[in-house]
Amino acid sequence: MRRRELSPVEIADHYLDRIGRHGTTVGAFITVTRELAEQQARNAEKRVLAEPVEDLPPLLGVPVPIKDLDMLAGQPWTSGTNTHSAVIATEDEAFVAELRRAGAIFTGKTNTPEFGLSCYTENDIAPAARTPWDLSRSAGGSSGGAAAAVAAGLAPMAQGSDGGGSIRVPASVCGLFGLKPSRGRVTNAPRRPDLIGLSATGPLSRTVADAALMLDVISVSRPGDYHALPPLGGGRTFLELAGREPGRLRIARFARPPVADAVVHPDALTAYEEATRLLLHLGHEVEEIPVPFDPGMLDLFGTVWAVMAGRAVVAAEREARLRPLTRWLRERAARTTAAQYLDATAGLQQAVRAALPRMAPYDAVLTPTLAEPPAPVGRFTDLDDPAAEFREMTLYTPFCTVYNITGQPAVNIPLHWNTEGLPIGVMLAGRIGDEATLLSLSAQLEAARPWADRRPPIWSR
Repeated sequence: MRRRELSPVEIADHYLDRIGRHGTTVGAFITVTRELAEQQARNAEKRVLAEPVEDLPPLLGVPVPIKDLDMLAGQPWTSGTNTHSAVIATEDEAFVAELRRAGAIFTGKTNTPEFGLSCYTENDIAPAARTPWDLSRSAGGSSGGAAAAVAAGLAPMAQGSDGGGSIRVPASVCGLFGLKPSRGRVTNAPRRPDLIGLSATGPLSRTVADAALMLDVISVSRPGDYHALPPLGGGRTFLELAGREPGRLRIARFARPPVADAVVHPDALTAYEEATRLLLHLGHEVEEIPVPFDPGMLDLFGTVWAVMAGRAVVAAEREARLRPLTRWLRERAARTTAAQYLDATAGLQQAVRAALPRMAPYDAVLTPTLAEPPAPVGRFTDLDDPAAEFREMTLYTPFCTVYNITGQPAVNIPLHWNTEGLPIGVMLAGRIGDEATLLSLSAQLEAARPWADRRPPIWSR
């Protein structure tokens, strides 16, 4: 585009056309913002023709859909629930405003489960989000629509959010690079409270460089943020740091889940061992460590997660329209006293105080991303028991939530596909505030075993 070989209008038309042909098939979008995208593309084209290349903002003309848990001014904001189907956002999220300033084109609001509460994306207002690698299987959640869009070639990158694995789970099952930044790297302003800082906004992309570029744009803080990291400083960028050699790193690894009764599938173990061999081949030191997390952490997390579900404002007459899992979590929240909630958050903090020193000697920690290959659509809801469903989700994602609790940055690396052709990710977590090392290490892995050219069949349709 900057060489004027393609125009922003041509790029937007290409993606809007693909969304029209395949968006429903993979369940990527709740709302398509065609008129907004077309107007933004025309404005971007004028700038490309009129301004020096060096003056153009970094994402000018690049389509970036927004997850429908988040506000995009003037557009529907459903939060994945039919109880909010008439809500229109009156303002941008702070990070959306940064994407707007960077020139991004907003093609739509991506699919998400009701209030982002599950590790799959099935709701009552849009088709289920499906991984393009096997349309019978879920694209994960809660950023399932965002991942499905990028993996199916409906967007070059997408914004997601991650409160318990919600970027890394979809990235794993859709064969993408997904980054959950450190707590405080991206503001939750203007409306979402930081609370204990479980949720983080970050990119889903096909390449490490694209993720680093988006992170550069959205890494902002606002007055009043409880958790705020300082900017990189010195004129450095995450994109630049992603391109540097990481040097010889000390990497810990463990594959025993920090959840009682969770069993890791052989495919996930194969991906984990292959990643270990690649890290060793690249000259890194890899050391087996005991699981640094107390299994009781996730029981405490369940209490906090339920209270978060209970915060969503739903009119009393609409409560019956909520999905069973949401109702069960909200009922659990109603039974939770303020003292019990505070005890749970205090227990999580104590667990973090114990875990972080165990990982402190290492530059990164390697684990499987998920305990299993991509789950069939309906696998969790077919249980017809919200308590059992919540337990099954925990067993499916036993490695993810711990890094939301600690606040560490973590990425999914799409290095492995199983014999059925399904992507099986591995996860790397880093020190708090050190996305730079994770990005440079991820880029080194990508260069050694490229994945961006691996595309599902839908790309050619």
